[in-house]
Amino acid sequence: MNDIHGNNGSLGHARGIGDLLDVAVGRAVPVVRALPDACLEAATPCAEFDVKTLVNHLFQVMEQFQRLAAKQDSDFTESADRVAEGPDWRERFGEEARKLVAAWSAPGAEEGTTGAMNMPAATVGSMVLLDLTVHIWDLARATGQEYVPEGEALAVVERLAGTVAELAPTARSMGVFGEAVPEPAGASAFERLLAATGRDPRWAAPVS
Repeated sequence: MNDIHGNNGSLGHARGIGDLLDVAVGRAVPVVRALPDACLEAATPCAEFDVKTLVNHLFQVMEQFQRLAAKQDSDFTESADRVAEGPDWRERFGEEARKLVAAWSAPGAEEGTTGAMNMPAATVGSMVLLDLTVHIWDLARATGQEYVPEGEALAVVERLAGTVAELAPTARSMGVFGEAVPEPAGASAFERLLAATGRDPRWAAPVS
């Protein structure tokens, strides 16, 4: 496997998961805040999810990965409808995202192993970083918002490129990633990342 945790002087490897999650969350929360209720049933690039079910999935991910950061057991069979719990779901998403950042910023969060598969904690942290990046792009793309990583977010993309390269064979066999799709000509690093997870970087919402 590629060593995605070594210090090779690159931006994504020099920063901890908590720091990178803070950057990703800073870009994710405005996208979620701008999701209109009228688009909750809209299709997303992640074919099995519409906008509402993808938001609920991200709530589940954030809650369970807080437990994983603390080396506690997780339960991904839970599937609560957080959006239906009240009109303040956008604010609650932001609160949960900040809790996630705090959990992975805690001393020792990236050390040792965690989860039922006893994976390296740093790899598990990179997995939630991936969700809070590519799934936010899914939501943005589905609702006509721009989501182009730049500045500090390029360190997130760099870290995730190593994560996807490491996890892709297993993730594809489990149906977590789709088959890689051809990269568009002149693809950016982020577009290459999307293509590696089975997403078409030029995906457009179906015309109704």
